Amino acid sequence: MVHWTAEEKQLITSIWSKVNVAECGAEALSRLLIVYPWTQRFFSSFGNLSNPTAINGNPLVRAHGKKVLTSFGDAVKNLDNIKKCFAQLSKLHCEKLHVDPENFRLLGDILIIVLASHFGKDFTPACQSAWEKMVHVVAHALAHEYH
Repeated sequence: MVHWTAEEKQLITSIWSKVNVAECGAEALSRLLIVYPWTQRFFSSFGNLSNPTAINGNPLVRAHGKKVLTSFGDAVKNLDNIKKCFAQLSKLHCEKLHVDPENFRLLGDILIIVLASHFGKDFTPACQSAWEKMVHVVAHALAHEYH
């Protein structure tokens, strides 16, 4: 179990309360697919992912990005039990989708960039530290079935 300080919880929930899940989710997934193009193989059913314009305009990317970030919201609401929160998704990504768990870390890194770009001065170094811990814990929880 992860220990969260009161300050970390406050910093995470404070930023999360201002997140536009659809917008930030779409941006995070689009960035993942553009910056790390090999991740596109997991989204072959999404149609045209041939260039940044196609990816950014793809409604399936936007919808899945929202879905991904919605699950981060579930983690924010369950900080003391993130592993349980992601048990089914971990199993799905391991057994059915065969996603390399390193991709969870990459998406977490990208989410930090997206949050920093959206929240500027509110995304202080202390806030970044809390969110770095958060995305690390989520990535670890998603990779649980791989161990």
